[in-house]
Amino acid sequence: MTNIPQIAFRHLFRRALGPAGLVLFGLALAAQNPPTKATDAQREAMRKLSFLVGRWKGPVTVVRGPGEPLHLTQTENIESRLDGLVLLIEGKSTAADGSAPFEALATIAFDEATHTYRFRAYNEGHYLDTELSVLSDGFSWGFAAGPAHIVNTMHLTGKGLWQETTEVAVGDNPARKSVEMLLDRQP
Repeated sequence: MTNIPQIAFRHLFRRALGPAGLVLFGLALAAQNPPTKATDAQREAMRKLSFLVGRWKGPVTVVRGPGEPLHLTQTENIESRLDGLVLLIEGKSTAADGSAPFEALATIAFDEATHTYRFRAYNEGHYLDTELSVLSDGFSWGFAAGPAHIVNTMHLTGKGLWQETTEVAVGDNPARKSVEMLLDRQP
């Protein structure tokens, strides 16, 4: 005699896990496939940012409005992941007392379908997904936050230093620098 709860369990198991099992099986097969021309194009595009890989450290000045600017030490740890397809960036600002008023995690990847670089950043429960422009000596990315428009621009100086500024424009007002940092590659 067949056990009814057992049949019901098998049916539920197949219905609930069947699609998930197919997805996992498909991902396993995709992981075994050789790289495609799209993957090669992505990897080639990401080589333009390979100079960022490493550990960087230096002073950062943050201006949040009237009053004294905030002086911190910034570190940026950048790793190439997934065989060169993604850059993983971990940024942290540290105050003189050892506290960390700012921490973020970000990725940069190249979308071969749209021929654009995507910058995805996570900070304090917030998420940002925007386009990143690769410059001859750095990169730039920006976003809108209400009436404010924020633009970050990074250049590698002639001495090999990471120089980055953040400018904020609110409404029709001219942009003002809110962050300036100058980082040196660490051994």
